[in-house]
Amino acid sequence: MAAPWTLLALPPLDSGLLASLFAGIPVDVQVPSERTPQAALAAAAGADIMLGDWTGACAVTAELVAAAPRLVFVQQPSVGVDSVDVDACTAAGVTLCNAGDTNAVSVAEWCVGATFATLRSLAFGDREVRDGRWPQLELANRGGGELSGRRVGIVGMGAIGRECAIRYSALGCDVAHWSRTRREPANAGGARWLEFDDLLRHSEVLVVVIALAASTRGLIGSEQLAMLPPDAYLVDAARGGVVDETALLAAVSSGAMAGAALDVFETEPLPQGSPLRAEDRILLSPHSAGATRQAQARLIGAVVDNIRRAVGGEPVNYVVNGLGPVIRRREA
Repeated sequence: MAAPWTLLALPPLDSGLLASLFAGIPVDVQVPSERTPQAALAAAAGADIMLGDWTGACAVTAELVAAAPRLVFVQQPSVGVDSVDVDACTAAGVTLCNAGDTNAVSVAEWCVGATFATLRSLAFGDREVRDGRWPQLELANRGGGELSGRRVGIVGMGAIGRECAIRYSALGCDVAHWSRTRREPANAGGARWLEFDDLLRHSEVLVVVIALAASTRGLIGSEQLAMLPPDAYLVDAARGGVVDETALLAAVSSGAMAGAALDVFETEPLPQGSPLRAEDRILLSPHSAGATRQAQARLIGAVVDNIRRAVGGEPVNYVVNGLGPVIRRREA
C-alpha cells in the first residue's frame, strides 16, 4: 500500500477538525507549529499538497513553494487566489485550484442586500432609532430611494457577476457589465457588455466583483469614480486594492457620490483609525459576503472532494493556473 500523501494545512482551523474533514482520504494532515510564515516554511519540506490560508497570514509565497520540493498541488479554500503566488506555482509545475463558484449565490445576494441597505440608509436609520431619535423625514432627504429602474454596472463577470446580473435584472434594473473577457448576454446573466469607460458612465450603481490581479489593482480610482453619474453608488465585494479607498471616501464625503458599501478593504481587519469609519454614507462589512452556512458547506465539500480527487488520480476541479488537472506525485 502506498504511503499517505502529506497535506500541509495552513488555514486557521483546529488540527482535529482538519483531520476529521479528510478522514477516509489517504492523507497525513500536518499543520505548522504556529500560524506564521516562518513556521510554514519549516513544515513545508515534506508536503505533497498544501491547503491554502484564506486570511493571507500564511500565504503560499514563492519562498514557500521553493521550500517544498515534493509539492504538486495547492488547494485554495476561497475563490480569490491573491494570497498565492500563482506564477511560482506554475513555474514549479504545481497545479493550483480555488473553490470555484461555491459562494457565488451568497456574494451576489450580499451585493443586492448591500445595495438596498445603502440606497435606503438602513444602517443609519437603525443607529438613529437605537440612540433615541426618529429620522423618518431625514431618511427621505438623504436620497437613495428605489432600486427598480436604476442603471447597474457590474465589473467582473465570473460566477458571482452572473448571479448578480440575474438578481439585479429581476429587480427591474438596466444591467450592463465589463470584464476582461467579453461575454455575450447569454453567458453574463443577461447583462450586455460595455467598454469600461462606457460602463462607468452607465452605472448609477457600480458593483465590483472582479478578481484582484496585477491588472486590476487600482482599477477604480478618482478618475474612474468621476466618470460615474451624479449621486452614484458603489458596491464592492471583490478584494481590497481594486477600488482606491481614499478616492472613494473623498468622492462620497464631497457629495460627488451618494454612498457606497464595502465588504473588502486594503487592510483587513479595517484599522481602528481608518477614516472610512467616520463616513456614515459608506456601509462597512467584515469581508462576510460569502460567509453563509450554505456557501461554507459548498466550499468545504468542494475542497475535500478536490483533495480526494488529487490523491485518487481523478481530474481536480477549478484549476486556475492552466496546468493539468490530474495530479501526479513526485518521487521521493
